[in-house]
This record gives sequence, structure tokens and C-alpha cells, in this order.
Amino acid sequence: MLVAVYAVFALAAGARAGVQIATKFSDAPVAYLLSALAAAVYVLATVALARGGRTSFRIAVAACSTELAGVLVVGTLTVTDAAAFPDETVWSMFGRDYGFVPLVLPVLGLLWLRRTAREGGGASAGGGRPVNGGV
Repeated sequence: MLVAVYAVFALAAGARAGVQIATKFSDAPVAYLLSALAAAVYVLATVALARGGRTSFRIAVAACSTELAGVLVVGTLTVTDAAAFPDETVWSMFGRDYGFVPLVLPVLGLLWLRRTAREGGGASAGGGRPVNGGV
């Protein structure tokens, strides 16, 4: 389910960024590039979460951590200095336009990764996440 939600958000953020960049890039280039970055992070997280093994585990942790940092930084900036972002991004106002899912999703992703790492013996035991999610 988590992978499916990430895939939907990758598609939504990518479509949003694509339309914004293609039609009105000069209006708010930073905001639109941030939406494109969010889409790229969602794609990376989707692929890494769907795959198994140590490398995918590490990439998934990095992607979820980057996503969480992005939504916290951009969310805070859009609350404290709305003029800095003349148009919304996926992470604006902590993902308000998306029901705050962008704020919750990386936390759930990191918690899931932590749980699956424990089930697989942990990274120190040579594993990270089990191949195919332990199935």
C-alpha cells in the first residue's frame, strides 16, 4: 500500500510540475522546480521501496529523509514567508493541497523501513531490508 501511495504521488507531483514548467515557468521557477524535485524524490522512493536488498533500503531511507526535510523546510518557509513562493509547490504549507499526505508519507515510510530492517536482521547484520519485503 505504501509503495502504491508513493507511486500516485510521483505521478501527481510529476504531472503538476510538468504542467507548471511547460505553461508558466517564468511566474515562479523556484516553486515549480521544487515540485519537480518532489516528483523525482517520490519516484526514487517508489522504486527503492518496491525493491529489496541493502542498496534499495539505503536509497529508500535517503529518499524518505530528503522528502521529510523538503516538506518541513518548504512548509515552514511558505508559512513564514509566503511572498518567497508566488505559487504553490507540492510541499507548500506542509502539503495542504494534498491533504497533508506529503508530511505524513515520509514518516510512515521511515517507520516501515525501520520495522522491515529489524525483521531482516538490520543493516549491521548484512541485510537492510529483506529481498521482496520479506515475502
